[in-house]
Amino acid sequence: MKEELLFCPLGGSGEIGMNLNLYAYGKPENQKWIIVDVGVTFADDSIPGIDLIYPDPGFIVDKKDDVLGIILTHAHEDHIGAIAHIWPKLKCNIYATPFTAVLVREKFKEKKIDISNNLKIVELDGSLNLDPFNIEFVTLTHSILEPNGLKINTPSGTVLHTGDWKCDPNPLIGNKIDEAKLKKIGDEGVLAMICDSTNVFSMGRSGSEMDVRKNMLNIIERLKKRIIVTSFASNVARMESVFYCAEKTGRHISLVGRSMHRIFKAARECGYLKNVIEPLDPRDAKHIGREKIIYLCTGSQGEPMGAMMRIANYVHPDVFIEREDAVIFSSKIIPGNEKKLYKLHNQLVREGIEVISEENEFIHVSGHPNREDLKDMYNWVRPKSIIPVHGEHRHMIEHAKFAKEMQIPFTVKVENGDIVKLSPGDKPEVFDKAPSGRLFVDGNIPVEEDSRSIKERKNISANGILDVTILVTPKGNIHNKPIFNYIGLPIDNDEDYKYELENIIEKTTRTFALNNQNQKDSIIDAVKISCRKITKEITGKKPLTSIKLIRI
Repeated sequence: MKEELLFCPLGGSGEIGMNLNLYAYGKPENQKWIIVDVGVTFADDSIPGIDLIYPDPGFIVDKKDDVLGIILTHAHEDHIGAIAHIWPKLKCNIYATPFTAVLVREKFKEKKIDISNNLKIVELDGSLNLDPFNIEFVTLTHSILEPNGLKINTPSGTVLHTGDWKCDPNPLIGNKIDEAKLKKIGDEGVLAMICDSTNVFSMGRSGSEMDVRKNMLNIIERLKKRIIVTSFASNVARMESVFYCAEKTGRHISLVGRSMHRIFKAARECGYLKNVIEPLDPRDAKHIGREKIIYLCTGSQGEPMGAMMRIANYVHPDVFIEREDAVIFSSKIIPGNEKKLYKLHNQLVREGIEVISEENEFIHVSGHPNREDLKDMYNWVRPKSIIPVHGEHRHMIEHAKFAKEMQIPFTVKVENGDIVKLSPGDKPEVFDKAPSGRLFVDGNIPVEEDSRSIKERKNISANGILDVTILVTPKGNIHNKPIFNYIGLPIDNDEDYKYELENIIEKTTRTFALNNQNQKDSIIDAVKISCRKITKEITGKKPLTSIKLIRI
């Protein structure tokens, strides 16, 4: 049989976030694999107690002896956030450019894992040989330092994996998109391009960080009181713009939030942000006049524990906000976050604080390609086929339509788990399905979506808890009254509710010999059903119920 070149997304196709992509080459019985990116997505309020979700890596873990390495395109959480969760199951080398490597090292440090022997730094525009794959890093522009596309060379042809990108003519930090290299790749021939779909519905261009800086300076020059800017910590170009605006307007700057300090430190370590003014510690910034300070803080999406929310709720130990101050939300309102963000905006406005966001000023540009950016990439690379990824189904279907408009011969629509044969064959096509899914980080433990802990927590969140302890005498009678403990139930009158529970328990247990060990499970089940039923009649809720029989 001929050697095959395969592509398989386990995450990031049919959703924005949680990117994990696989490539394989070789004869079916002897294929070697590489992994591109290992990301997370963030849970919403519908899953209580869960913050992080990542792709189930079971399919590739089963092939770990044939995995040549993990290659990381850039350092956003949806591309590296699961690395410390998944790597221990693979124990392979990780390849990343310097800035990404610093942040990856921090993740393993938090988990108390020494990754130094397996973390390999690739210089910008560098390459690595993982036979049969030869991989060249291609400098792109995005909303974080050191974003890379990957030119993946194989004996069957070349694949361009774009990662996240845009066309920014003035990215402020880092190099411009390597147009010459992309054209050269296109001239040499590209079998398939696996491409970002996030902004395919957005017309025109995604815009430049330089334009944001100019407009932000104009806004800050007119503001006379305390200024708080909140943005994604990972956007170092935006961070540098805030430092620039502070210096130009004669203000000090202070960083607030752990992520902001972590990214600033990582950027400095890699040689960036060398020529900006020194930030003040927030504790020292308290002594600076309102008109002479800018705070740059985390929490731009209204995260409950983010610095911005704590400041707005007047519970931050070091940053105080008051009437006539201004808050600049220099970030996109991520779909799904509108409700909590508008609540935060309204809260600030009620207090007499000016709120500036992308809705009323030009203070943010996306890091993903709009349609004109996509046209540039297609004209440079001219791939034979396109596989849209990094988008919901509606994005990827629209991207496939766009590719046809750009005269691309073949488009392949995929979802997580699809195995695409890129070669051999007349055209690429989905020919098999890999098991895929999502793992939820529950405390320190990865669990499946239908795990007992999550089901129980959802039940508790919706219906509350009822705990009943029944003391049983040696003769099989109930000693005194059952002991009740309940949480999250809308009870108006405790005594009436307990009285009803006591009655139903007495009626239910009358037919059992309580001191008969063989009947214990039957008694517990019968009492549980009765207590849930009477609670439903009284409150409308069916709580998670625990019954304990204790013999005295």
